[in-house]
Amino acid sequence: MKKIGFLSFGHWNTTPYSAARTASDVLLQSIELAIAAEELGADGAYFRVHHFARQLASPFPLLAAIGARTKRIEIGTGVIDMRYENPFYMIEDAGAADLISRGRLQLGISRGSPEQVIEGWRHFGYAPPEGGTDADMGRRHAEVFLELLKGEGFARPNPRPMFPNPPGPLRLEPHSPGLRDRVWWGSASNATAVWAATHGMNLQSSTLKADESGEPFHVQQARQIRVFRSAWAEAGHAREPRVSVSRSIFALMDDRDRAYFGRDESSDQVGLIDNTRAVFGRSYAAEPDRLVEQLRKDEAIAEADTLLLTVPNTLGVEYNAHVIESILTHVAPALGWR
Repeated sequence: MKKIGFLSFGHWNTTPYSAARTASDVLLQSIELAIAAEELGADGAYFRVHHFARQLASPFPLLAAIGARTKRIEIGTGVIDMRYENPFYMIEDAGAADLISRGRLQLGISRGSPEQVIEGWRHFGYAPPEGGTDADMGRRHAEVFLELLKGEGFARPNPRPMFPNPPGPLRLEPHSPGLRDRVWWGSASNATAVWAATHGMNLQSSTLKADESGEPFHVQQARQIRVFRSAWAEAGHAREPRVSVSRSIFALMDDRDRAYFGRDESSDQVGLIDNTRAVFGRSYAAEPDRLVEQLRKDEAIAEADTLLLTVPNTLGVEYNAHVIESILTHVAPALGWR
């Protein structure tokens, strides 16, 4: 069995063929797609976070709204850029969203990806420590966030408060007790996968990775997952970790699918990202039988317990529900995922 969810980047644009032309369209359609995905039997609704872009940016109002409208599906992020985050305020937002969803939040966080603007986090009031990098700052914010998630009191109470306090130092509220075990780190390298395991976070690995060996993307990603699990065992954590990978996968079921994706003969691509050589994983688009054979050879999907299907959200809720249903119905059972 494998958990299967979707991952939306939440784009909007004003082109004539876009079904998501405004931010309002994207937010409301994201809720609708999560509801539809739950009805289809999918396991997760995940959303990317990008600042200064015509994409989803502030995740917690959306996650809370989905949590209030659904009952079973996991809701999450992939990922929140911790360079931009105040860990203290984020604790309150995340705790509220998790409680509204009754413990279904799967919170993907990371250092973040290349930005739309130069050093955008400075506009949010953050700067790396002297001698440190923005990546150091993002990881430090994450460490503070993880510590606060324990729910231990740390703030000295006012002796004359407006409302009565419980005894001892105070913690941030609302506190969601199980959320600490549902934090994931988005990792693009083997080293940061080890760092995530050491800190007791689940692993999210997307469709790009630092090219550390020159091998095909899925082979490198599978090795990253094994390195993560080894580091997890060495750290001695009590629970079993979770691992997700993201893929663009389209079953060509009808003429509409073939028109959108039928000419997609995708392969791995290599390029520079943040001055680092990176390998970008291929997309999959084929008739179901051929798709099954292609996916059998993807070593990283086989290693992961969770697969996130990246969806073309600007094509609308109905079409993306069709994309998800096609995989759940015509591909996943043949691969033993269902």
